[in-house]
This record gives sequence, structure tokens and C-alpha cells, in this order.
Amino acid sequence: MAQPVPRFGLWYDFRNPPRWEQPAGALYRETLAQIGWAEQLGFGSVWLSEHHFADDAYASSPLVIAGAVGQATSSMRIGTNILVAPLHDPVRVAEDAAALSLMTGGRFELGVGLGYHVEEFEAFGRKVTQRTSLLEESIDVMRRAWSGSVTPYQGRRFTLPALPVTPVPESAPRLLIGAQSAGGIDRAARLADGLITLKNDDHRVYLDAVQRYGRSIDDARIYASQWAIIADDPEKVWSEVGERALYQLNRYIAHGAFGPPESTPLFADPDAVLAAGTYRLLDANTAVDEFVAMVQACPQIRDIHVWAQLPGEPVESGSARIEYIANKVIPQVSARLEAAVAG
Repeated sequence: MAQPVPRFGLWYDFRNPPRWEQPAGALYRETLAQIGWAEQLGFGSVWLSEHHFADDAYASSPLVIAGAVGQATSSMRIGTNILVAPLHDPVRVAEDAAALSLMTGGRFELGVGLGYHVEEFEAFGRKVTQRTSLLEESIDVMRRAWSGSVTPYQGRRFTLPALPVTPVPESAPRLLIGAQSAGGIDRAARLADGLITLKNDDHRVYLDAVQRYGRSIDDARIYASQWAIIADDPEKVWSEVGERALYQLNRYIAHGAFGPPESTPLFADPDAVLAAGTYRLLDANTAVDEFVAMVQACPQIRDIHVWAQLPGEPVESGSARIEYIANKVIPQVSARLEAAVAG
């Protein structure tokens, strides 16, 4: 397939830990301003995460935020990485996603996932043991809703009467699955329009699964989340933000994001995070080399995105890295990929 130039994007969770607490309203407003500014610099996407009942105020309403982002931007793709679909009524999500698609001229992409935090499921009256069927039926219901179908739906978890879900989007949002397990990646190949990855090693696993289902890998789409600090002096920046990355990862571990919490050890310190390769430190030259090689090896990559700022990090601190990436990484990656195609 032809070598595409992927979009570069920013990933947000709006965490506001008590240790580094900021005024919440200012954090949201400054972040929206940052996103509009980043679009002007050349960033092409924004990704919004979701969790609930978090004592660090992790964003719980990504679709509301997506609407605000749509008004603050004119060309950026806006996506969820990810919406915890089993916690939601799929008809309501389909309606909200349709409205977002209509308001943004088709710029919205719905990324969904299984979820893992048991307390969230219990609070929403759902069973974590049913999360697979909840997710798969949600996808089925949402696709039916976006098609304008009036065929009734009867599943194990959801029922939809013979009524249309309106308004119907002018073009249905792409429905993506975020996954890191073999089963989740297989599910994305079977049911979704693309995969949101947490590890670059999963790209080949996904493409193999796409081929197993008889689908064309030329049509496959990969949205590659990167856990990286990209800066002129990344070691210096890490000395300033490493404790925040440590907090971020240990909170994910404690809630079950990377396996059973009781058997998944926490990181001891920021050095341990780097030693495990969970976060990588890259300057512009290294980042450009890595991203060009990654896309050339896997042209199905349509989007590369990084955390805009770490938990509790001031918005202006993240903005410094955003500007560095915009000036030193995005144009060079684009130029080298375009030159490779022309040559």
C-alpha cells in the first residue's frame, strides 16, 4: 500500500491529583486553549480518556469534552482513547457520537474498550465478568443505530425496539477498539474499524489477526499511543516529571489496567519505569528515526499520539513539549515519509 503520513495527536485524561492539585476549571479551560493552539502548530488529533469515581478527578465525561474540542478546533480528528463501553447505554452513546459527528463535520472517532476497574462496574450496576458481551453487543447496537435501521434488536445484555435512533450521522463515526491482550486485539480485527494500541509490538499481532479474518490489511487502521517524553533534553525533563509518570502508571496498575493488581507489582521509582521500557526518553532525532521506521514497517499506522501532560503537570509545561514536537518532529517525519514515496 502507499506510504501514508500519519497524523500526530495529543492524549488527555485531565487527572488532577491532590498532591499537585490545580483549580479544576482553569485546568479544563487552559487545556481547551492548548488544544486549539496545538492544531495551529500542526497536530491533527486529540484523544480523550475516561474513568469514574477517581480521587484524582480523572475525566469522566469525554464526550462532553469532545464537543468542546470540536468548537475549539476546525480540522483536528477527535477521538476517545478509550470510552469504557460496558458502563454505558449503547443507544445513548450512539446518539451522542452521532451528534458529535454532525457538529464536527465527521471529525469524531469512537474508541471503545472493555474496562477493568471493578469498582466502576459495581457502581454502574454492571458485572465485570460480563464485560466482553457488554462490549460486543454495544458495538452491534451502535452500528445499527448509525445505519438508521428500525429492525428490533434482542441480545443477552441489550434490547432495542423497532424504533429509529435519530439523528442518523451523515457518515458513521469510525468505531475503534483499544486493546492490549491477544483476545482484545483479535476482537478489534473482527469487529472494529481499527485498533488503538498501547505497545508498538502489537501492530504485527493485529495485522496477522486482520488477515485471519480474511480482511484486507490495506484497509486496516492502527492508532499508536506512545508512552514517551520527547524533548530536546528528555533526561532533564524526566527529572522534572518522572514522579508524575510513576504516579500515573502505579495508579493504572492498582486499578487493574495491566493485569490483576494483586499480582502486578508497582514501580518503585521513576528509574524503574525507564528500566522497564514503559516510558521512553527521546530527542527529536531519535523520535524522527523511530517514527519513520515504524510507519515504513507498518503503513497501516494512521495516528501517533502522546500524553500532552502528565498527572498534575501544569499545562504550560506540557505545552513546551508540544511546541518542540511540532517544530522538530512532525515536519521531519512528514518530509522523510513523503520523500520515500517520491523516491
